[in-house]
Amino acid sequence: MRGVSGERSGGSTNIIGTGKNPRLIKSNDNDMGKLKNLKSGFLLFGALLVAASALFVFGWLAEEMLEGDTLKFDWFVRTAVHKHATPRFTWFMQGFSFLGSVTVVTALCFMVICGFIYFRRARMAALLAITMVGMAVLDVALKLAFHRPRPPAFFGPTPTSYSFPSGHAMGSVCFYGVLAAILAARARGNVAKWCIWTGAVLLIGMIGYSRIYLGVHYPSDVIAGYCAGAVWVGAVAFLDKVLADRRREEVGGGKHA
Repeated sequence: MRGVSGERSGGSTNIIGTGKNPRLIKSNDNDMGKLKNLKSGFLLFGALLVAASALFVFGWLAEEMLEGDTLKFDWFVRTAVHKHATPRFTWFMQGFSFLGSVTVVTALCFMVICGFIYFRRARMAALLAITMVGMAVLDVALKLAFHRPRPPAFFGPTPTSYSFPSGHAMGSVCFYGVLAAILAARARGNVAKWCIWTGAVLLIGMIGYSRIYLGVHYPSDVIAGYCAGAVWVGAVAFLDKVLADRRREEVGGGKHA
């Protein structure tokens, strides 16, 4: 009898010890789900806060630019940057500018979208496609709305399109920024995440700086391009979050039904 009792009690203890209690498992899963939702909510709030700040700065810059109050700042920065021009540095700046060009960004975007589709990540592909198509439309619309003439270029011919805001700056924020967010979300470890974000920020910054260095944009154009890109990315992220939550509620409602 003692042996049987010991076996029963041992078996009972073993079941509890291995953590196979369904209620405990369900509770842990719910807690993890709440933590993930809370984290994503904070990240979305941060993105919206950045987008709102960027919208304010863009509006202020646009008003100052239309009144001609940015010219003193623009010419001061252009002159200071051009003082340090060297043939080798010019070659590097042309390379960074090329990385932000329509040709390169479009080609890379197409390859990344195809990769997402191949690995059955349709949501990511759609998110990136919507971001870039919307960015292109927004860039053209803003340029036509403000029709600011280009400054005289320091190297090569002056582009014929309007100057405000910088399409290179806006496109780099939208493409390289969104791509960094997607990769960092799936990277393992904080070191990998920091490396991805650091690389993206440096690349985006150098692309904008190259446009000032080459003389094809005023500094206020580049800042406005960054702001416009941040606003658009924040809007797309908010829309994606709303649709994802609605889809999750529909799936949850279907299961309970």
